[in-house]
Amino acid sequence: MKPIAIGYLRSDLSGAAQNWDEIRIRSLAKRYGYDLAKAIVFTARTADPLTGLITIVRRINAEAVFVPHRRHLGVEMPLRLVSTCDVITVDDENAYARSYFANHYRMVAP
Repeated sequence: MKPIAIGYLRSDLSGAAQNWDEIRIRSLAKRYGYDLAKAIVFTARTADPLTGLITIVRRINAEAVFVPHRRHLGVEMPLRLVSTCDVITVDDENAYARSYFANHYRMVAP
């Protein structure tokens, strides 16, 4: 059974490239051996998108979140998300593994 993943992007950041970003997310998730359950699209007006994303990750037991670029998650890599699942950026194929962050950073409850 393949591990479950979610795609995530902000429509205001993707702009006209939103469909292309979704295609790239699906393609990389498939190439990495994940079953992409859904793509979540939030806007700049979405209240607390990080909490919403983490809630969805936990609800479907996703192992990873694929994003087009780190900026879709904010200025810094959110440790709350990385402590919940792996995060993989499509543009540079960086993987932020929860096991690494759990072992190297003290997780502070939100």
